[in-house]
Amino acid sequence: MVDSTAGLVLRGVTKRFPGVVALDAVDFEVRPGEIHALVGGNGAGKSTLMAVASGALVPDAGTVEIAGEPMRQSSPIAAREQGLAIAFQHPAILPDLTVTENLLLSVPERLRPSFGEAQEWARERLRPMGMDIDPAAVAGRLTLAEKQALEICGALACDPKVLILDEPTEPFMAAEIERLFEEMRKAAAGGMAVVYISHRLPDVMSLADRLTVLRDGQIRGTFLASEVTEEEIVTRIAGREIDALFPPRPSSVGDIVMEVRDLRSDRLRGITTTLSRNEVLGLAGVEGNGQREFIRALGGADPVTGGTVTVDGQPVDLRSPRRARRAGVVLMPQERHIEGVATKLSVKENLGVAATDQTATAGVVKGSAENTLVAEEIKQLGIKAASPDSAVEHLSGGNQQKVVLGRSLLSEPKVLLCDEPTQGIDVGVRSDIYHRLRATAESGTPVVVLSSDNVELAGLCDRVLVFSRGRVVRELTGDEITEHAITEASLTAANSGQGPASAPSARRAGPFDKFRRLLSSEQAPSVFLATAIVLLALVSATRSDRFLSEFNIASMLGLAGPVLFLAAGQLIVMLTGGIDLSVGPLSGTLVVIASFYVLDGYGAGWWILGLVLMILAAAAVGVSNGMMVRYARVTPVVATLVTYTALQGFSLVMRDSPGGTISSAVTEALGARIGPIPYAVIAGAAVLILLEVMSRRSMMGLRLRGTGSSEQAARNRGIPVARVHLVVYIASALLTMLGALLLMAQIGVGDPTAGVSYTMASITAVVLGGASIFGGRGSFIGVLFGVVLLQLIQNTTVFLGMSQAWQYWMLGLMALAATAVYSQVRVARAA
Repeated sequence: MVDSTAGLVLRGVTKRFPGVVALDAVDFEVRPGEIHALVGGNGAGKSTLMAVASGALVPDAGTVEIAGEPMRQSSPIAAREQGLAIAFQHPAILPDLTVTENLLLSVPERLRPSFGEAQEWARERLRPMGMDIDPAAVAGRLTLAEKQALEICGALACDPKVLILDEPTEPFMAAEIERLFEEMRKAAAGGMAVVYISHRLPDVMSLADRLTVLRDGQIRGTFLASEVTEEEIVTRIAGREIDALFPPRPSSVGDIVMEVRDLRSDRLRGITTTLSRNEVLGLAGVEGNGQREFIRALGGADPVTGGTVTVDGQPVDLRSPRRARRAGVVLMPQERHIEGVATKLSVKENLGVAATDQTATAGVVKGSAENTLVAEEIKQLGIKAASPDSAVEHLSGGNQQKVVLGRSLLSEPKVLLCDEPTQGIDVGVRSDIYHRLRATAESGTPVVVLSSDNVELAGLCDRVLVFSRGRVVRELTGDEITEHAITEASLTAANSGQGPASAPSARRAGPFDKFRRLLSSEQAPSVFLATAIVLLALVSATRSDRFLSEFNIASMLGLAGPVLFLAAGQLIVMLTGGIDLSVGPLSGTLVVIASFYVLDGYGAGWWILGLVLMILAAAAVGVSNGMMVRYARVTPVVATLVTYTALQGFSLVMRDSPGGTISSAVTEALGARIGPIPYAVIAGAAVLILLEVMSRRSMMGLRLRGTGSSEQAARNRGIPVARVHLVVYIASALLTMLGALLLMAQIGVGDPTAGVSYTMASITAVVLGGASIFGGRGSFIGVLFGVVLLQLIQNTTVFLGMSQAWQYWMLGLMALAATAVYSQVRVARAA
C-alpha cells in the first residue's frame, strides 16, 4: 500500500512513447525525513518517472501527490509552487543567461529577491556546494561540475518539501560528493523527502534509508538499505547476474606508443609521461587540478603553450581535435550531448561519419559498406535501438554513450582518450564498456581514462596519475592502485597546499574582472559600434562642414526613426531563436491602409479609425506568424517569408501605385523635432533603452532570453515557451506599426513598395548589435548603435564622394569586424 501521508506519492503512473511503455502502472512513495534511492538500468524509466513527478511530463494514466495534495496541473511551475524541486541529470541550464538569472528562474515567485539584491542572494544560494562560481558569470561557460552544482543549488533554493536529485554526483570528485551528501542528510533531518537517483551503488547503500528498484518501467521491489546487499540490487537492476565488473589486467603493457614531454598550458605546469601499447592509464585528482585540461589538451580540444607529444615517434599537432585525430589521437569527450554525438541524427549517421575513411571512395560513401560496418559496431557494443535509423536522442543514456564510444573506435585511433566514459550509466552497461576498453588496449590501442569514480580507476587501470595544481604529484602502479590510495593521494596533495581540498568560496569581482566581463557581454558590440560611429563622424566632419549641420543631422536621424522600431521588434523575435522577415512589407502595408483614412479633409474620427485598423492589422499578422511558428511548426524563415509575400501582394492589390496623400498635420506632428533631433527618434531610443532594462531586470525579459537560450531547459524551468513565441511575434508586429507611422510621415503617400528594404535593414542592425541568430543573446542598446551606424554609413559615403557600392562594402566590413572582435573577446573571457 502507498502511504498517503508521504511527501511524494505516485499511484498507477503509466507513460507510453511511440513503440515503448516507459512506465507501467508504477506506485512509488517517499516519506518526509527520508532519503529514498531510486535505482535501475539505463532506460528503466527512472528519469521519466521523476519528470512526471515534477510536472515536466504528463502521464497517460495515474496521479501525483505532493505533500499530501494532488498536483493541480502537470507543469514544472505547479509542482514547484506545491513544494517539489528537481535537479535534472542533464542540468537545465540556460547557457546565455548568468548564474544569477538561472537561479532566479529556478525558484518560485514568492522566494525571488528584487533584482537589486539578486547578486548577493545568488552568492548565498551557491554556498551549499562550496564551489567558486561567480554569480555574474554566463552559465554556458561553466564546467560540467559547476553546471551541476548550479542545478543543485537552484533546487535547494526553492526550500522544497520534496527534493529530487537525478544523478547529481556524476561530474563531481570526492570532496564535492561528500559536501552534497552532507546537504542531503541535513535536508532529510529537517523533514524534507529526498529522492536520490544514482548508478553508484556504494553511495546509494551508504546514504539511502530505503531504495526502490525500477526495471523496464516496472517496480521490482522496495527495500530497507540495511537489509539488502549490493550484489542483490545489481542482480535486480540488470535482471541477470554480473559475473565480473572489471576485466583482468594484462601481465605486460608492451612497448611505448605515446610520449608526452613538458606539456604546458594556462592550467598545466609541465606534464611528462609515457603510454604503453596495451595499457589503460587513469587520471585522478580533485576536480579543477589539471587532469581534465590534460586529457583535452592531448585530444586537441584545449590549447597548449608548450611541450611535445609524439605517437609512434611522430609529432602530434594539438591545435585542434581534427589535427589530433589525423595523428591517431581520438578524444571521447565528457559532455556527450554537446561534443560527443549529434543527438538529432540517427545511430547510423553518428557512427558512419566517423568511418568515412573506410566507407568512402573519392568522397562518395558506399552505402553497403557503411551499413555493414555500422551493423557490426552496433552488435559488438550491444547498442539497443529500434533500428540503426533511430535518432540518438531517443536512446537511453547508456546506449548514447555506447554510440560515442563506437564513433571513437571507428575513427581507428592509435590512442583513445576517454573523459568520464561511464558517467550516468548503469552497472551492466559499465561492465560492457570496461571490457570493451580493455579489449581495445589488448588489441594494441592504449587507452587513457579520466574518471571521478576512484573505484572505476582502481578496477580498470594499469597505472594512475594523480594531479594537483596542474602537476602529476603521484603515480600509482600495480598493487598500489586501490580506491583508498587514489583518494588519499588526491586529498593529501590538496590538503598539503599542492591543490585545493575544496573550492574556495565565491569571490567578488574586481574592476578589471568587470571590464573583461563587459567586453565579453552582449554590450561588447555596442562599445565597438560606438567607436566606429565616432570615427566615421570625425572623418566626415573633417571632409565637409555640412556634415554637422542641423539639416544633415535631422535628415539622417529622421531616416533612422522607422528602423529603430522595426529592429527592436526583430531583436525581440531573434532573442527566442526566430526571425521575422515580414516587418518590411508589413510597414508598407500599414502605410497603405493609413493612406485611405489619414487624409486632409477627413475628420479626426477617420484618422482614429485608420490608426485602429493599423493596430488590428499588425496584431493579426503577429498572431498569424506566431501560430504558424509555434503551433503549425513551420520554421520561422518559411512562415514569415510566406507572410512577407502575402503582405506585399495585399499592398499591391490595395494600391498598384503610390497614392493617397497623408494629412500634412499628421506628417508635421510625427516629424517634429527639438533642434536637429526628431522627437520620434528620442521616443525610439527610449523604447530601446526600456526594452534593454526589461530584458535584464524583469522576469518577462529573463523568460524571453531563456526561451531562445535553450528551449528544453526553458520548459524544465517552467517557462511557457509556446506563449512566449506567440507574444514575441505580436510584439514585433506592433513595434513595426510604430515604425510604420514614422515611415508614413517620411514618404507622405501610400506606397505599396515603401517598406520592402526595411526587413534587411532591421536584421542588419540587430546582427551588428551582437545578437545571436540562434537566440538567447542580444542587446537593444546594440540595436540602437547598429541603426545609427547604418544611417551614418549611407551619409558618410555621400560626403566622401564614394559610389553607392561603398555603402554595402563598408557595412559588410563593419559587420565582419564587429563579429570577429566580439568572438575573440568571448573566447578570451572563456579561457
